[in-house]
Amino acid sequence: MDNSTAKSPFEIRNIRLFIAFRLFFNSRFYYPVFTILFLDFGLTLEQFALLNAAWAAAIVALEVPSGALADTIGRRNLLVAAGTFMVVEITLLCFVPQGNSSLLFTIFLINRLLSGAAEAAASGADEALAYDALQEEGDVKDWPRVLEKQMGAQAMAYIGAMSLGAAVYDPLFMRRIAHGLNWNVAFTQDITLRLPLFLTLVMAILTLATALRMHEVGEAVKRGAAPNKRHHQTITRAFKLTLQAGGWILRTPWALVIILAGLVFDNCIRMIITLNSQYYRLIRLPEASFGLIGSGIAVLGLFVPRLARKMVRRYSPNFNLHVMAGLTILGLVGMTFFLPLWGLIPVLLLFSVMYLGRFFQSHYLNQVTPSHQRATVLSFKGLSFNLAYGLIGLLYSFLLIRLRSQAASDYPALVGVELENRVFMASLNWFPWYFLLTLAALVLIARRQLQKSDVHKRPG
Repeated sequence: MDNSTAKSPFEIRNIRLFIAFRLFFNSRFYYPVFTILFLDFGLTLEQFALLNAAWAAAIVALEVPSGALADTIGRRNLLVAAGTFMVVEITLLCFVPQGNSSLLFTIFLINRLLSGAAEAAASGADEALAYDALQEEGDVKDWPRVLEKQMGAQAMAYIGAMSLGAAVYDPLFMRRIAHGLNWNVAFTQDITLRLPLFLTLVMAILTLATALRMHEVGEAVKRGAAPNKRHHQTITRAFKLTLQAGGWILRTPWALVIILAGLVFDNCIRMIITLNSQYYRLIRLPEASFGLIGSGIAVLGLFVPRLARKMVRRYSPNFNLHVMAGLTILGLVGMTFFLPLWGLIPVLLLFSVMYLGRFFQSHYLNQVTPSHQRATVLSFKGLSFNLAYGLIGLLYSFLLIRLRSQAASDYPALVGVELENRVFMASLNWFPWYFLLTLAALVLIARRQLQKSDVHKRPG
């Protein structure tokens, strides 16, 4: 569309619904109490680990096929499926009975598989639907504005979910609220452990309602995504699109470098973020502050996207990569000092890099990806990130085994928590070196792939 006649991106229905979908889909009130919620239901730590492995496996198995199906049967249909999966998975936890350990594990397993399927179905399809709508009804140069608004809204929702979810889970807090409002309700842990789930169920219903209001645009409408096609023909076309998208990425140096760059930052920083609660304990922060810290960190989502939008317009991708690399090194090295209170600064740096990385990846990758396979390519990105995260998780587990054996040999008097703390502190010293190694590999690959191009040196 001509710039002189292009409407505001927020006048476009799919853009507004995209922002709402991301907000509702990611507002999960049980996140601040995620681990203890599972344990308070009666599951063991071993079962919790198995359930998370099943969740990750579902995402990896379905990520690319779901993207290909989105490009085949329609992005809206995949988003409706994601909303449906979310409603069912949360409903199961809201009403699952306690006491029967076998039934509990089975229901939670179904929940984790459906949750992974929902993540895979939504990944790529929502962004592709919004970007195509902007391309058809507005100006794609406004996509950074859309990302800024979406990430800001999601950050605000995350702050609310973290704060409210942790509050309603605490039976003492809820008793004080009930007393102040003259409610005749005796809140116990058995009651309050479901309150974050019921709040999330409301978000799931809103997610599904939002997906149902979206409409297909662009090439998806031309393709028709007709329901009268035979099932096997649809699946065959989906896998064909998957192979075509994979080949396109390998033949498109700039797209390949964008995905590899995002992968280098994502897997290392995401692994560190997973370990945050243990790190907070070692820098002498009270456990009651963890939820507040999470909410405070989410405030970055209000400011970093605005900074990222200015950076993509003023500076080249090469410059932005250097900024992210510098902040990441400072964050990873800073965490190894385990400074009380001040140790939060390296964490803030790493979260800032995650926000910057998500913005840059979406901006640059959508620019170069053709509409007819956008959802598939974005799903490829998600698949590669999850595979890399799984790989670093395995490497980290092997590292812990080695460090624990070494610590037990060097400090035979250390046992229990003291031994675990020493092993954890030693393990963080490896992360800066791992990042530098993978960053060096990225630089070598990028130089080879982009030696005949200057796209990485141009702003915009």
